[in-house]
Amino acid sequence: MSNALALAHVSQALALLIESHLQPEIDMAVKVEPRKPPTEPPTDPTISVFLYQVTPNTSQRNNDLPTRAPDGKLVRRAAAALDLQYLITAYGDETELVGQRLIGSVVRTLHEIPVLPKDVIELAGEKPYLADSNLAEAVQRVRFTPTVMDVDETSKLWGMLYQTPYALSVVYQASLVLIDGRETPVPAKPVERPEVRVLPFGAPGAPVPPGAEPRSDEPSVNGSDGEAEAPDEPAPKKTTKAVAKTAAKAPARTRKAAQPARTAKRTPRGARPAEETDSGSGRRTADGDDGGAEN
Repeated sequence: MSNALALAHVSQALALLIESHLQPEIDMAVKVEPRKPPTEPPTDPTISVFLYQVTPNTSQRNNDLPTRAPDGKLVRRAAAALDLQYLITAYGDETELVGQRLIGSVVRTLHEIPVLPKDVIELAGEKPYLADSNLAEAVQRVRFTPTVMDVDETSKLWGMLYQTPYALSVVYQASLVLIDGRETPVPAKPVERPEVRVLPFGAPGAPVPPGAEPRSDEPSVNGSDGEAEAPDEPAPKKTTKAVAKTAAKAPARTRKAAQPARTAKRTPRGARPAEETDSGSGRRTADGDDGGAEN
């Protein structure tokens, strides 16, 4: 937790961190300033650390809610959780690629030391305009992570910097910075008399918990029986209803006797029947007769 000077304190500490870790790759005097990129590109080796955006931290923005009671009293000190967006730009002689060398040193430093050290914070707090800052006492340390931006987003960012020519730069996000409120919450009322009771519910003879009914198999605390006599309920009226049942016998079905099936004798092949019966007249004729005529 820190006060409202935390934003400026982080910017100054970031500039000191970059400046103190330029060597041994950079063997020249470099000016590191926490300011906006200049409209006129300097010829001397220069690094500008520009805080261009402050956004609320999405994971910690509502951790301090609620801060007030229904009657308006402050119950918890408010704390604003913020993320800081930095644009780091390097300038120098282009014939010797000074700007690219400086950007490489910045990336190496913030990748190697992603968390802002406490000694750097204390050194930055020695500035007269940061004397009242308490960022060094904050429990949450500030961490730097690179931000990936495409050509369109980079063009929009530099388009906001009016009349400032583009220069090689990198973007980093610093999180998490907590800024406390100034009001002190009202302390809670102290406990007048601590009172602790252990009641073994369920044991024989144990008191009945408030709002519960005593069991029927054990007496209650006041000595009365757990069973209560239920009032006599009136006997329900008996209603008789005569139901007439008529049984109708279904007529018996007569089944026709099945006629026996006729069986025809099969004569062996080559044999002729001895007699044939004329179905029309019922007369019997001898074999070989043709209508009763002799050959």
